[in-house]
Amino acid sequence: MMIYLTLFLEFFKIGLFAIGGGLAAIPFIQELSKNYGWITQEQILDMIAVSESTPGPIGVNAATFAGNTTAGIFGGIIATIGVIAPSIIIILIIAHYFAKFSETSIVKSAFSGIRPAVTGLIATVGFEVARTTLLNMEKYNKATNNLLSILDIKAIILFCAIIYLLNKYKKHPILYLVAAAFVGVIFKY
Repeated sequence: MMIYLTLFLEFFKIGLFAIGGGLAAIPFIQELSKNYGWITQEQILDMIAVSESTPGPIGVNAATFAGNTTAGIFGGIIATIGVIAPSIIIILIIAHYFAKFSETSIVKSAFSGIRPAVTGLIATVGFEVARTTLLNMEKYNKATNNLLSILDIKAIILFCAIIYLLNKYKKHPILYLVAAAFVGVIFKY
C-alpha cells in the first residue's frame, strides 16, 4: 500500500513541477530511478520510445509506464492520476483568474523566464537519449580505449537517415517510427 502512496506523491510532484510537457518530466523520472531504483536507465529509454510512439501526452504515458513497471496495472493508474492531478487543479484555478491577470507584467515576465528553463530541460533529455543510443560507453571502457569503439555505427546511420528523411519528405513521424522498428527487426539492433 505504501508503494502506491509514494508513486502518487512522486508523480504528483512531477506533474506539479515538470512545466513544458512530458519531455520536461524525464529528468524528474531519472531522479526517481536513482532514488528508488524503480526503473533502470534502459527502461527510461524504452519508456521514452513507447511514450513518443503512442497516442496521448508523453508525460502521462511515461507515468503510466513507470507506475506499471514499478507496481503493476494499479501502480500505472496511480502514477497517471498523480501526474495529471496538479494540472487539473492548476487549470481550474488559472481558468478562474487568468482573464484578470494574463496581461500583467509579472505573468508575462514569469513565462519569459520559464521558457528557457523548459528548453534546457528538454535539451538535457535529448542529449541523454542521444548519448545512450548513439554511444556505447561500456564498450569503450572494456575495449582498447579506442574512441571509435564507442560509436554505435548502425544507430548513427539510422539516426542520420531519419533526420534526412524527416527534413526532405516531412511525413508523419509515426511512419518513421514504424520504418525504424522494421529496420531494427531486420538488422537485429
